[in-house]
Amino acid sequence: MSAFPHLRSLHHINKCHHLSPPSNVYCSSSSSTTTKPRRRNPEPLVVDLPRGLNTSSLIRATTVLNNTSTPVTNASLLDDPSLQSTWSHRAWVASGCTTVLISLAKSVSGAADSHIWLEPILAGLVGYVLADLGSGVYHWGIDNYGDGKTPVFGSQIEAFQGHHKWPWIITRRQFANNLHALARAVTFTVLPMDLIFNDPVLHGFVGVCSGCIMFSQQFHAWAHGTKSKLHPLVVALQDAGVLVSRSMHGAHHRPPYNHNYCIVSGIWNEFLDTYKVFEALEMILFFKLGERPRSWSEPSSDWTEEADTSSLIVQQ
Repeated sequence: MSAFPHLRSLHHINKCHHLSPPSNVYCSSSSSTTTKPRRRNPEPLVVDLPRGLNTSSLIRATTVLNNTSTPVTNASLLDDPSLQSTWSHRAWVASGCTTVLISLAKSVSGAADSHIWLEPILAGLVGYVLADLGSGVYHWGIDNYGDGKTPVFGSQIEAFQGHHKWPWIITRRQFANNLHALARAVTFTVLPMDLIFNDPVLHGFVGVCSGCIMFSQQFHAWAHGTKSKLHPLVVALQDAGVLVSRSMHGAHHRPPYNHNYCIVSGIWNEFLDTYKVFEALEMILFFKLGERPRSWSEPSSDWTEEADTSSLIVQQ
């Protein structure tokens, strides 16, 4: 049976005669052997993939169309080293999680010792809300300013710009590969606080805020996932507005790409977009520094989303 039933050829339908050219077909009611046209040699199908992927891992794949084999040359997304986690990635994620857990533990233990629970809980809630705002401000900045050569943030800017062209790639990244950069920043920021401070209110804020920031890329990846492939708990949290929903973030990936920047819970998106906060910031930066944001220009081909063709690949 063909791998693509909706493309399988017409055959065994009474008697079908192929005229010249072969695309012209007429049928009669008598039953006899079907005459098949001469098949041409299939041309190789080449599918372009992002430059960020490791093109050295090219494989041969076969797509079956009309009971014929068409060679396909592509890169294996699942085996590409640029999407896989390394031990370095895992170590940074482990260190980031450790510093966050220590901060939360100090908040809980301090609250238990002082019998003060409301303040640390409220501080944690504030941290959760501000993490969403911070993710939006950061996302807006790297989407609109700088390039791959920008100091410190260049790799992030290049990655987020490529993300607009191939948004589905984030769902192929392994867990530590996706989180290690933020985990490194969290480690260097939170570890000194863990060593110096013991205030349960402070750690309630720091633990929740830093944890949400570190896992924001995972929330982002889930926002690009399909509902049927996500864990039911993740879907429930998205539907409840605790995590950024698929529909809300999907709107960010449609022209003009200048709204819905927040990727933790998305609770700030409506306020920021309604009151045009980022547009006001863009005007200030333009008149003060002469910097024009990318959102003011017509989307280039670098921002035009390309479809996910990896599902058409069958590895040999």
